[in-house]
Amino acid sequence: MNIRMVGMLSAGHLTNDLNQGAIVALLPFLITQNNLSYTAATGIVFAFTLTSTMVQPLFGYLADRLSYKWIIPAALFLASSGFAMIGFAPSYLALITTVVICGIGSAAFHPEAARYVNFAGGLKKATAMSIFGVGGSLGFALGPLLITTSVLHWGLEGSIVMLIPASLTILLMLTQSSSFESLEKIENVVVAHNESAPKKDNWNAFLKLTLTIIGKSIVFYGLITFIPLYWVKVLHQSETAGAAALTVFSMSGVVGTLLGGKLADRFGHVKIIILGCVCLSPCLPALAWFDNVHIATLLLIPTGAFLLMTYGPTIVSGQKYLPNHIGFSSGMTLGVAFSIGGLVAPLLGSVADHYGIWFVLASISFVPLLIIPIVFTLPATEI
Repeated sequence: MNIRMVGMLSAGHLTNDLNQGAIVALLPFLITQNNLSYTAATGIVFAFTLTSTMVQPLFGYLADRLSYKWIIPAALFLASSGFAMIGFAPSYLALITTVVICGIGSAAFHPEAARYVNFAGGLKKATAMSIFGVGGSLGFALGPLLITTSVLHWGLEGSIVMLIPASLTILLMLTQSSSFESLEKIENVVVAHNESAPKKDNWNAFLKLTLTIIGKSIVFYGLITFIPLYWVKVLHQSETAGAAALTVFSMSGVVGTLLGGKLADRFGHVKIIILGCVCLSPCLPALAWFDNVHIATLLLIPTGAFLLMTYGPTIVSGQKYLPNHIGFSSGMTLGVAFSIGGLVAPLLGSVADHYGIWFVLASISFVPLLIIPIVFTLPATEI
C-alpha cells in the first residue's frame, strides 16, 4: 500500500467533506435567521445531494476512460468556493445555487479520488479505502465545529473560512504531482493485465450492494440532518450542543470506518458488511426511545461506529463486482446510492413538520431490518 498517496487523498477527502458536514450544521442557523420551515431547510440538503447524484456517475464513467490529475484539486476548489458563497446568498434561490456549485465539486472529487485509492491500496484495498473514508469522516466531523465557531463569531458570512483548508490541500497536491504520475503507471499495468485476462462484471451482485448502500444512506442522512435539530428541539439543548452531538456521531464513525477496513482485509468484505448491518439494527430504536441527553449521546457512539464500519468494504466490493468499471462503480456507490438518502431528506423534513422530529428517528429505525436479508445474499469477494 502506498501510504503516502493514500494519506494525501484522505486529506483531500477531509477537505471536501468539511463542506458536507458544515452544510447540515448550518441548518439551525438558516432556519432561525431566514425563517425556513423544516421542508425548506432539508431542501438545501436535497439540492446538494441531487447534484452529486446526477453528476457523480458521469465523472466516474469518464474516469474509466480519461484520467486527468488536475480534476481532484479543481474539484476541491469548486466545492469550497460554492460553500464559501452560502453566507453571502441574498435569497433562497441564490442559496440553493451556491449549494449546487458545492455539490458539483464534490461529485467530481469522489470517483476520481476513489479510483486512485484503489490502485494505491495494493493488496490492502479495504484498509486503504477505510483510511480514505476516515478523511471524509473527519471532515464531516470537524465541519460542524468549524462552521459553528465561524458563524457565532462572524455570522453566516463566516462560511468563507472553508476556502482556507481547501487552499492548503490544493497546494499540497500540486507539489506532489509526481505521485499521481506513478499511480497512473500502475493503472496502465493493471489495465493491460485485465485486457489479457478479462474478468466478468457481476451486475446482479452490484445491484444488491447498491440497494444495501441506499438503505444505509437513508439512515445516515436522516441522522446527520436531524441529530442537531433533535438536540435543540426535543432534548432542549443549545445549537452548539447539537453540533457537538453530530461530531460525536461522526467521530464514532471514524473509529468504525478504520476498524471495518482492517477487519474486511482479514476476514472478508461481505462478512463485515453483514456484521455492521446486524449490529446497527438495535441501536436506532434505542436512540429514538431514550429522551435523556446523556444516554442519547452515549448511543451515538455505537450507532456511528456500526453504520460507518461498512464504508471501505462496500466501496471495494463494488469495485470488485465491476472490475472493468472501477470509476463508474465508485461513482455509483459514493454518488447515486449514497446520495439517495439525501434525496429522501425533504420527505423526512415534511414528516417532521407534521409529526415531529422524534417520529422521523423512529421511522428510520426500520430501515436496517429491510436491508439485512439483502446483505446475506451478497457473494463473497476476494480479499
